[in-house]
Amino acid sequence: MSSRTVFFISDRTGITAENLGNSLLSQFEGIDFVRVRLPFIDTMDKAKAAVEQINQVSEKEKMPALVFSTQITPAYRDLIQQNNCIFFDFFDTFISHLEKTLDLKSSHSVGRLHAPGDSSNYNNRIDNINFTLNSDDGLGLKYYDQADVVLIGVSRSGKTPSCLFMALQYGIKAANYPLLEEDLYNPKLPDVLEPYQNKLFALTINPTRLHKIRNTRKSNSNYASLQQCQSEVRRAEDIYRNNQIAFLDTTQMSIEEISAKIIAHLASQNN
Repeated sequence: MSSRTVFFISDRTGITAENLGNSLLSQFEGIDFVRVRLPFIDTMDKAKAAVEQINQVSEKEKMPALVFSTQITPAYRDLIQQNNCIFFDFFDTFISHLEKTLDLKSSHSVGRLHAPGDSSNYNNRIDNINFTLNSDDGLGLKYYDQADVVLIGVSRSGKTPSCLFMALQYGIKAANYPLLEEDLYNPKLPDVLEPYQNKLFALTINPTRLHKIRNTRKSNSNYASLQQCQSEVRRAEDIYRNNQIAFLDTTQMSIEEISAKIIAHLASQNN
């Protein structure tokens, strides 16, 4: 498999450049992409150091490195762009088009997304992350009435990471409840969940995949055995169907995909 070095450059964290770049790179198989993030390129000295690093890689690999950029400052952006790389400028690509569409010049302000004037959205996300942590794995049941959604499912089916992602990215108050062995012997919902049935969304997973995940945590245990995983998943799905709870198979899904499906379900419920 051939390899290619990719740089993600920004005057801030570089997360946006990395996410957008990785979305594009995921469409190309057969290449081992070596990813390098260069965040906070906010001085000329840092821009020159970035250029030196990019040029060194390009010379070593005998091909120009790929650079995905959300660099705002024109001087730093131009310096990097004019060197030995293939430059993909997300801001210039979209902002120039938006300026024409809106007939308005952009501010070209660094870090505008998390500027103090936009602190309410940031604080809301932090509050919701704390809510998710405090109501993880059945903790904080008394707060479930504040939740936007309560995920249920067997252990290791993806509940906690999905809740945290929705809280961080979308500002959703997401709680979760693990279906324990004693819960699975009754086709009814656990009593503690009945008042929140309209907030429930369930996750399921292929038992073989669940067996592999659990085995990395507690190998050679009954908890991780394939037979136990098959039994738990089957009984959990019976509960979902008996109580008409929407559920999603997470086996082949990323956290981003799981969250998007849940949010789409929530939107359809509110319409």
